[in-house]
This record gives sequence, structure tokens and C-alpha cells, in this order.
Amino acid sequence: MGRGVLASTRAFYPRRSLTAHQPHHIVGHLLTGPAPVDRLHRAAASPTRPDLLAMYEFDARRLQKLDVLRDSGVTPFPHNLRVSHTTAEVLALIGDRTDASLSADETEVTFAGRLMFKNEMGKVGFARLQDRTGRLQVFVRKNSLPEGVFNQVWKKLDTGDHVWVRGRMMRTRTGEATVRASELVLAAKCIANLPDKHKGATDPEFRNRHRYVDLFINPESRETFKLRSKVVRAVRDFFEARDFVEVETPILQVIPGGASARPFITHHNALDIDLYMRIAPELFLKRLVVGGMER
Repeated sequence: MGRGVLASTRAFYPRRSLTAHQPHHIVGHLLTGPAPVDRLHRAAASPTRPDLLAMYEFDARRLQKLDVLRDSGVTPFPHNLRVSHTTAEVLALIGDRTDASLSADETEVTFAGRLMFKNEMGKVGFARLQDRTGRLQVFVRKNSLPEGVFNQVWKKLDTGDHVWVRGRMMRTRTGEATVRASELVLAAKCIANLPDKHKGATDPEFRNRHRYVDLFINPESRETFKLRSKVVRAVRDFFEARDFVEVETPILQVIPGGASARPFITHHNALDIDLYMRIAPELFLKRLVVGGMER
């Protein structure tokens, strides 16, 4: 902060609203979308580019399942799968109601999440899906699903896959809140192995280099991100309440200034000039003060 002016260089990422009816939301894809995955899959399968398979550490068994899914007519990366609730909202609807009360409730919910656990028991099975709000158990029965879904989709699911579910709420014999699936769709196929489900992602270097994995494996990492967001919001609200104006200052400058550190230098090809990464926004903030923006 310089001369009472609140500086910010934050980047805004717009929230894309793809919904037609509220409170529906669109199921998000994996960080690597379907097109790049398909291209890498084809290249990795080619004998002339085996290096790509090693570079991205794709699981050959999962790649084979990808081909099996396509051959059976299942789209591994579908679009426009809408959900009506998050896992936390479904759990709130279930509350402390008994199974008898839930059985009388004909409300259907649709939600989606990453498959974190799967247990197959013949013609039935259990799964736990995780979204940004928490985890929820799903009960799957072959006779309750559309024809072919149990064998073509459920049997081919791996941990890490994104799954879309429609069903009614229930409780198991142990009292766990559950959704009995009447529809089940593969929302996005995961073709890389997840860390060990017991040890998780514990190696510091792995967690730093694969932050996206760390976020969905370790709940404490997600809480750290949320806490930081709250701190930044509180700081911003503090200054806004005192009539400060938030401004953005240039990151690249023709002449570096504001400190004595050696600046990073780059070349602007279009203008054919050298530019320096700013060390401190002090000079720009002083100019704002001169211009009458004291806060």
C-alpha cells in the first residue's frame, strides 16, 4: 500500500452461467478437456510417439477402458449434464429423517462429483461422490438402472471419474445418508491413476507440482484456499468501508522503478522494445495521489 491508495493486480475470471433454469448448474469437466485428451490418447497409442504416454503418465488400463466405452456407444466426455443440487444440499434435504420418511418422499435429486470410492457387490454396489461441498454415498442396483447402464457404465468406472446421478434419497441399514440411483452417467473419464487412497498425497513436492490433485485429495488444502479467500475479502472490505479505491497498476514497465532489486526483463516483439516486470507499484500510486486520488 502506498500513500493511502489500495493497489491490486488481481485477475478476474468470469463466472460462466450456462444454466437455463435455476438453481441448476452445469457439471464441470476435468482440467484437461476432451479434445486434448483425445489427441494425447491417439498420439500416445502411436508407436512413433510413445514419449507422450510416459510424459503424462496415463494408465494404459484406463485408456483401454476409454476405447471399450466408445465401442459400446458410451460418450466418455458428454456435455450439458445438469444438476439440481450439490452434495451438501442433498444432505441438508435428508437431514435427520428416517428411512421410512425418506421412502415416502418422491423427490428426485440430480448431482455429480468425482468418484472417490467404489464397492461392487454382485448386482449392487456403493459409491461415494465428491463435489466442492462434500461427499455423498450412492447406492446402485442393476434392476434400478436403465438397461445396459450397470454393465456398460457402472462396471467400467474407476476412482477419479466424474459421475452424474439421478435418484431418490434413502438411508442404509447403518443409517448413512444415501441416494438410490435411478440414472447414472459417466460425466468425464479419468485416465490417470489417483494417489494411494489410504496415504493420500503426502509428499510436499508432489503436492506443490500437482496442486489440482492435492485439492481434491486433501480437504485441508481446500480449506486453506477458502480461508485465504475470506482473508482477502475481509481486507478488501476493510479498505472499501474507509472510502479507499481499488486500482490496478501496470505489471510491465518501460523503466523499472520502486526498489533496487534487479528486475525481470522481457522483449515486446510487436513494439520491438524491452520491458521490465515491476518491482513495486509505488511510483504509480504516487501519481494517483498527485492526480487527487488520495485513497
